[in-house]
Amino acid sequence: MAHVITNKCVKCKFTDCVEVCPVACFYELDNQLVIHPEECIDCQACVTECPVEAIYAEADVPAQYQADIAFNAAQAKQIKEAGQEAILKKKEPLPTAAERKKELGY
Repeated sequence: MAHVITNKCVKCKFTDCVEVCPVACFYELDNQLVIHPEECIDCQACVTECPVEAIYAEADVPAQYQADIAFNAAQAKQIKEAGQEAILKKKEPLPTAAERKKELGY
């Protein structure tokens, strides 16, 4: 079972999670990250690293984020098939990250 990045990541794109991942399963969209479900080894290392708690085990995704499961999988697969490499190193978050983090209550 893979982990899923929910839309809590939108407008944040903190990348603390990618540095602890033992496999290259994180892919980057313009405004958020996604996890490739076939590459994730379910190690859970990324979960505690996310400053806005946007990452969940697929079985634990809250009801309001269920649509993110299919979105996450489809986007990750599309990005990889297009030839984009997985993100491996921490980058600066989006300029809207601090505001979004506060909006989410973190």
